[in-house]
Amino acid sequence: MTPEELAAAVGAGQIDTVMVGFTDAYGRLLGKRLDASFFVDDALAHGTHACDYLLTVDMEMDPVPGYEYASWELGYGDFHLVPDLSTLAVAGWAEKTALVLCDVVDDAADALVSVAPRSMLRGQIDRADGSGYTVMAASELEFFLFEDSYRDANRKSYADLEPAGWYIEDYHLLQGARVEGYVGAARRALTASGIPVESSKGEWGRGQHELNIRYAEVLEMADRHTVMKHGMKELAESLGVSVTFMAKPTTEEAGSSSHIHLSLWDTEAQANVFDVEGKRSDLFRWFLGGWMKFVPDFMVFYAPTINSYKRYTDGSWAPTRIAWSQDNRTAGFRVVGEGPSLRIENRIPGADCNPYLVYTAALASGLRGIEEQIEPPAVFEGDVYAASGLPRVPYTLEQATDLFTASDAVRSALGDDVAEHYAKFFRVEVDSFNSSVTDWERARYFERI
Repeated sequence: MTPEELAAAVGAGQIDTVMVGFTDAYGRLLGKRLDASFFVDDALAHGTHACDYLLTVDMEMDPVPGYEYASWELGYGDFHLVPDLSTLAVAGWAEKTALVLCDVVDDAADALVSVAPRSMLRGQIDRADGSGYTVMAASELEFFLFEDSYRDANRKSYADLEPAGWYIEDYHLLQGARVEGYVGAARRALTASGIPVESSKGEWGRGQHELNIRYAEVLEMADRHTVMKHGMKELAESLGVSVTFMAKPTTEEAGSSSHIHLSLWDTEAQANVFDVEGKRSDLFRWFLGGWMKFVPDFMVFYAPTINSYKRYTDGSWAPTRIAWSQDNRTAGFRVVGEGPSLRIENRIPGADCNPYLVYTAALASGLRGIEEQIEPPAVFEGDVYAASGLPRVPYTLEQATDLFTASDAVRSALGDDVAEHYAKFFRVEVDSFNSSVTDWERARYFERI
C-alpha cells in the first residue's frame, strides 16, 4: 500500500486505524495504534515517539537496571519511530486497520539506535551491500495450535491445553482440514496483508503446523516474519483459540523451528553467487564455513530463551550437532536447490527467535567467512544424530550467553555497545530463571525429599 492509497482508503472510510510498530529484543511487536487520519496528516511525515526503556525491559515489562543505553539515571527518554513506508500494508486480520514497521532513531545523534534489532540487521545488510551482494532469505515458521483461548490458557497456567489435533499429523491433509478455520484464515489474512503465502501443512506434533511464506530480500523477509507472528496471534485471539511459537511447548511433542534459507546474489548481475556455471562457488564454501564456525558465538540469537534448548534432542528433527549435508534433515546446515535456487538452510533457530537477530547472526558469520576465506568441514553423509566427534550446539542459554559474552567475533561484528547490551539481556533471562521455583521442582521435591 502506498501513502496515496492509504490516504484514499482513509478518505473512503475503509481504514480508520494504523498500527505503528517495532520489535524489542524478544521480537515482540511494540508500538501504538494511531487514528488513521492523524497518521496521514502528521505521523506519515514525522513518525512518532516511544520510551527508550522498551529496549531494556524484561518479558514482564519491568525496567532492568544496569544498561548503558537507557536507565532511571538517564531519565528514560524517548526515541523516534520513523515509519518505513515500504512496509505499509493492510493488516488483513483486523478490521479497517493498516500496519507500518518503523526504524528506531536517536534524534540527538541523528542515527539509528544501535541496539534496536532492525538497526542491527541493517548494519549487516550494509556490509553485504558494500561488497556488491544482495541477500535473499526465507523463514519457515512452525507453531502449535490449541483449542483454548489465550485467556483460558492463562487461567489453566498453560497446562492441560487441548491441541487442535489428536495424533501426529505431518503432511496429513485430513488433520489439516480440521484446522482450516484458523490456518486457512491465517493464509488469507497474510495474503491480504501483502505477505505472499506458499503453503501450510501439518507438522510432527499434535496440533503442530507450519505456514510458509515466499522468500524476499532479507530485511523484507525479517519484516514479513515479524508481521506474520503478530498477525497470527491477533487472529487466534479473535477466533477464541491460541497459537504458540515457543520452541518446546510440551515435553511429549517435537519442538517448533524457524528454519531459515539464505543465498547471496550479485546485485549488479542479479545472479546467485553461490552457483557458478552449475557448480558451488568459493563464496558458497566460505560463507558456509563462516556461518558454521560462529554458531556457538551467536547461538543466543538462534535460541534466545531458556526453553529454546529443550528442543535440541537427538531424533527429534531438531539439529544437535554442527554439520552440513546435502538435503539431510539430521544436519544443522542443509544445502538444497541448484543453479539460481542454490541456498543454505540453517535448521538451528527455533520458532521463538527474533528474525532480525537471526539474520544478523547469519550475515555477520557468513560475511566474515568470505572475508577470511573460512573453509567448512567436509560434507557429512549419514545420520548426524549417531555421529561422534562433531561439535554440539550449546546445551543451555547460560552456556550460550557465556560464549556470546566472550566472543571477539561478536564484538567485531556488532560493536562493543551492542555486544554488551545483549550479553546483559540474555544474562537477565538466565538469572530470572535461576531464581524461580518451577512446577517440576515442587512436584519432584515437595513431599519426597
